[in-house]
Amino acid sequence: MHPSPAPAVARTTAPSFTDAYARLTEVFPAMRVDVRDPGEPPRTDEGWVTAEALASDPAALEAFLSWDEEQIRRDWSSEARPDVVASTALHRYAWPTCLLVTLPWFLQRRVPRVPASAVSLQRSLGRVSMAVGEFACLPDDPAAAAPGARVVPDEEALRAEVRASVAEHLTPVLGAFAPRMRRRQRALWGMATDEVVEGLWYIAHLLGEEERAVRELGLLFPGGSAPYAGAASFRELSVDDGRVLPTRDRVTCCLFYTLRPDDTCVTCPRTCDSERARKLSASA
Repeated sequence: MHPSPAPAVARTTAPSFTDAYARLTEVFPAMRVDVRDPGEPPRTDEGWVTAEALASDPAALEAFLSWDEEQIRRDWSSEARPDVVASTALHRYAWPTCLLVTLPWFLQRRVPRVPASAVSLQRSLGRVSMAVGEFACLPDDPAAAAPGARVVPDEEALRAEVRASVAEHLTPVLGAFAPRMRRRQRALWGMATDEVVEGLWYIAHLLGEEERAVRELGLLFPGGSAPYAGAASFRELSVDDGRVLPTRDRVTCCLFYTLRPDDTCVTCPRTCDSERARKLSASA
């Protein structure tokens, strides 16, 4: 994703959603979120694709996958298998869209519902468009009386809202990607777990709140939270200079090793701890 000028934002419901997404862009300029009025259709002008179209229109999905196939060929000089293209495309879709739910929860304790009908993407510019309607919040939230607010009793209920909102959005999208990926339901929802965890973990690190994110994500995904597979699975790893750094074990492999065999992800189940320690030490 590439930076683009900041969009105008709508402020009719839960103004702090725009504040949360503004903080996202401050630390990660490659992603910008355009918050639209409740009920307003997602953007469909040139270059934009709706989540609903990806889930229901084979032509839209094919065009989406072609973008990744061409990028892999251009940037990595590789011809990727169809399932690798699909896995790459799903990652690039799910990583930002999961943040639409998890970041307001993490920063504001508010959880928007973002069905596929409410979201569209402009990949070349790194833009996401969404309409915020219903959202969950805690009883002491100043927005508890706002239009669309649904009050839940406690933090665990709010975590359940996070899982439900992401699942509502991803279910039709995963259904469309599944035939291209050659993965069963558990693997698909394992990928969903990984995208939720690693997206928020990364952004929280940029925000200077990595330690809290590790705790929060461990509570969000303790394991056994259907339909998700696996857990956040954070642990600590000692590196050569004596530091102890956080890592985790992904539920699934993203298949990037098929493109760059010597460049596996630091959290990949294929990456041994000695190699993780080397990569963590270098990046830190």
